[in-house]
Amino acid sequence: MKVDSKGHTTVIKDTEGNIVLFLDKIIGQYASFKDVNLILDITHDKTVDIKSIKAFLDLSKKHKKGKKSFIMVAEKIDFNDVPTAMSVVPTLLEAHDMIEMEEIERDLGF
Repeated sequence: MKVDSKGHTTVIKDTEGNIVLFLDKIIGQYASFKDVNLILDITHDKTVDIKSIKAFLDLSKKHKKGKKSFIMVAEKIDFNDVPTAMSVVPTLLEAHDMIEMEEIERDLGF
């Protein structure tokens, strides 16, 4: 797991290719990430599917309740199958763009 913090956003990259272990590590260290926007980069794990992404649903909801963004970066999945309560994009650039949009929405009171 590689953690990179810039300003109000933290990017956490899965370096081991095991989505279950990655989720356990995020949950275990969540207290240190709860006050920032999170981008979880799981593009290293080529076995990621919709089921493994849905495993992050509860964590996503919890983080968004704290008025912070929770974006996942994944490749080769059907984005139409992603639950509407989650934000999943194919690239890190799109994740950063989405955080900027969500920050603007929060500032405007949406």
